[in-house]
Amino acid sequence: MTEALLFDFGGTLDADGVPWKERFRRLYRARGVAPAESAFDPVFYAADDALVGALPPRSGLRETVSRLAVGVSAGLRVTDRRVTAEVAECFVEDVLTYVGRNRALLARLHGPYRLGVVSNFYGNLDAVCKEAGIDGLFDVVVDSTCVGSTKPDARIFHHAVDALGVTPAHATFVGDSPSRDMAGARGVGMRHVWLIEDTTLAPKPCCPGDAVIGRLTDLEEVL
Repeated sequence: MTEALLFDFGGTLDADGVPWKERFRRLYRARGVAPAESAFDPVFYAADDALVGALPPRSGLRETVSRLAVGVSAGLRVTDRRVTAEVAECFVEDVLTYVGRNRALLARLHGPYRLGVVSNFYGNLDAVCKEAGIDGLFDVVVDSTCVGSTKPDARIFHHAVDALGVTPAHATFVGDSPSRDMAGARGVGMRHVWLIEDTTLAPKPCCPGDAVIGRLTDLEEVL
């Protein structure tokens, strides 16, 4: 029986299965900046890595996204500051739209279940959740930079369930990454639900009994 629900943040709580990298790529492409995936990916990862441990813990959502957009634009050699600002603003608006929709779901689940966030983040996830308006809905927020381990490392999952006072067998993880979220949860014996943008393109769940959903709001149907 599931007693606790653990969620990834980026791509899960703030979107329906689309990671930050892909959403940034789409926003740049919409503004005429369309490098090949092989060129965009290393630029995004470099900008992403540069923020790990570099953001003050009090940095909220807007500051985080703005800093990331500046780094990506620099790597892509985008000199028009309006493009960078538009990408950041549209990204934040999108995050707040999804989080606002998902807040009602989390409010319903908070009570029947203990809730937690487990994310590979920059060290300021608490502040980001607060600015997004969902900080009061979680019993634990685990930021990889703060605890010194990243998904799929078993230690970050154990940190979360230990804080909630449950075993991995009595928790379910919801995330969008097969290699970090699904593999990590599977590695500690935790049930996992895969959130993917287009479920018609998803392979079968990696483990019997695990679900694949296309919207986070479908979660209640598979619990």
